[in-house]
Amino acid sequence: MVLEKVKSILSEQFDVEEDEITAETSIQDDLGADSLDVVDLLMSIEDEFEVEVPDSEIENIKTVGNLVDFIEKNS
Repeated sequence: MVLEKVKSILSEQFDVEEDEITAETSIQDDLGADSLDVVDLLMSIEDEFEVEVPDSEIENIKTVGNLVDFIEKNS
């Protein structure tokens, strides 16, 4: 369920089909996110899941799967 919501947010923000997004999808390499995109994404994630992503964790979140794992552990 978390993965589906994350895929929906990513699809909307990066204009990518949800079907093309998997847990292995790299947020920067596959979706072309720059640092500003990542900040926008994390703000959306924080709002949607009521979780705070500390700056120290941002560098550890490289893939969609990393993001989903973080949300599941912290929400």
